[in-house]
Amino acid sequence: MKNPEQFLSELESAGLLRVLRNVECLPGGMARMEDGREVVNLASNDYLGLARHPALVEAFSRAARDGGAGAMASRLVTGTRRAHSGLEDALAALKGTEAALSFSSGYATSLGVITSIVDREDTVLMDKLSHASLIDGARLSGARLSTFLHNDMESLRKKLERLRETNPSSGILVVTESVFSMDGDRAPLREMVGLKDEFGALLLVDEAHGFGVLGEHGAGLGEELGVSSRIDFQMGTLSKAAGLSGGYVACSRAWADVMVNSARSLIYSTAPPPALAAAALAAVEVIRSAEGKELRRHVSVLADMLSATLGMSGRPVSSIFPVVIGENGAALEAAAALLERGFLAPAIRYPTVPRGTARLRITVTAAHRTGQIEQLGRELAELLHGS
Repeated sequence: MKNPEQFLSELESAGLLRVLRNVECLPGGMARMEDGREVVNLASNDYLGLARHPALVEAFSRAARDGGAGAMASRLVTGTRRAHSGLEDALAALKGTEAALSFSSGYATSLGVITSIVDREDTVLMDKLSHASLIDGARLSGARLSTFLHNDMESLRKKLERLRETNPSSGILVVTESVFSMDGDRAPLREMVGLKDEFGALLLVDEAHGFGVLGEHGAGLGEELGVSSRIDFQMGTLSKAAGLSGGYVACSRAWADVMVNSARSLIYSTAPPPALAAAALAAVEVIRSAEGKELRRHVSVLADMLSATLGMSGRPVSSIFPVVIGENGAALEAAAALLERGFLAPAIRYPTVPRGTARLRITVTAAHRTGQIEQLGRELAELLHGS
């Protein structure tokens, strides 16, 4: 059992102590700190700026007025409402799958989905930099967990070959993010679907940071690369570009039915509020619309602008920009200095990122203006390079 005082003291000494702070997110990509300062918010995952979109606010408010604030039961009892089913139908249509299933959070989705697909007779083969929720889902499933080097298809091939040599008929689930949450780089999905087909594996892609931002209709990196139909499980969250909270998986009808009957994070949780599902459906409609396309274009323009400032010209579009500092103390100092200059980008440290790679994780959103990003570039150049 932990000694609380000792545990917290050790964290503080290592520069790893976290504290909760009240931050009020404002329109226009801004935030108000506890001391009243208004700064540019570079730490939001609301990539399309939909959290304050009138269509979402109205859908949420109307559904709450009509149906109450809560679902009052789990999905398998009386918690499933038309809003949940409508959202799942819309997600399946956007993803081009037979079915979709929504969960209370992205974390709950990872746990419920992976534990429904594999068990102790199987192997989960995961990109080394995959999100903690994916790792936890694999561990909870009882399956053997193995990792391959980040975005390294030769490493993945060797692992698949070894697994097939050892057990030609074993179940293998390959897991990756589409856009990685801490580095903003993309998985080579075309190569991955080829390898999973070659070795008879299943593929789960977490589109948390690609959904809404990438693809002609905002379905994610799979849509942009034209490989959605070859991905067995397209997982994601409604807490990033959709501007809300919750998670989902899009897959075959058979697999969705399996999850309804075995995903413990779905079965034993009260359903998300119907109003939240109604707002999420409104978000999907905006994402698919001409307005959504224009929001993605604006994000792309801002991302290209920041890429040039950071010496990343030619980098594929992503809303996430890591500024790796190294040591925890230096990253905390850089975050504090940037905040003094009017920009909020908290330091990200171990265990969220590997030791020695503490960083500022900067995100651009459709709520930001070009002038804000231009000023950010100047401030970063002066802060990091003294020029």
